[in-house]
Amino acid sequence: MQTDLWEADAPDGARLRQAEPGDRGVQPDWQPWLDRFWDGQAGQGLLAYLHRRLAAGAVIYPPQPLRALALTAMADVRVVILGQDPYHGPGQAEGLAFSVAPGVRVPPSLRNIRQELQRDLGLSSPDDGSLVRWAEQGVLLLNTTLTVEAGQAGSHAGRGWEVLTDSLIDACNAQGRAKLFLLWGAHAQKKAARIDAQRHQVLTANHPSPLSARRGPEPFLGCGHFGAVNAWLSAHGQVPINW
Repeated sequence: MQTDLWEADAPDGARLRQAEPGDRGVQPDWQPWLDRFWDGQAGQGLLAYLHRRLAAGAVIYPPQPLRALALTAMADVRVVILGQDPYHGPGQAEGLAFSVAPGVRVPPSLRNIRQELQRDLGLSSPDDGSLVRWAEQGVLLLNTTLTVEAGQAGSHAGRGWEVLTDSLIDACNAQGRAKLFLLWGAHAQKKAARIDAQRHQVLTANHPSPLSARRGPEPFLGCGHFGAVNAWLSAHGQVPINW
């Protein structure tokens, strides 16, 4: 299986590549978890489903579903931000939760994230919507489901990705230093039982989508997660995140 699941020259993920050994570009310390998934029933079922949907003419995003694992090694993870599924508009999803490539219009969820950064830390908005700089500082930007069909939010939920993301959360929980887990939305919060809250810091809030960002019981806007992360990292002798 490859990190780049789709043909490189096919816009909008038109053709799924055949599975092959090794996830090209993924950091090596993730590979054992990926190998077990692709060799198992859930991984094989997911591949078959993706092939069927593409054969039926579905457009699937993003081009690199495993990009978060390519940019952030497991050994470097300090913060896990967990969302729901990728953006489902053309050119938006780039394999990092909530991130869009430079030049792409900032989606509403990311606008709310920026609004909270401004409220919480007084940070002005950057020139683009890319969160690659977060990933390079040890922030694992992961969704619970890693692909989606054009215009259909949640369309690949329950098709097997959750088995992999459960495994990745287990790996982050068990391996290396204590971490912060930011669980945004109901889908992400279902993972909370997999995390040792005695060892790690777990913060929860509604998803930053406009549909839920201001709703109770845990509005995203006003959650203060970004400042809380940096205070926790500083207290544990780590460099804060340059948000």
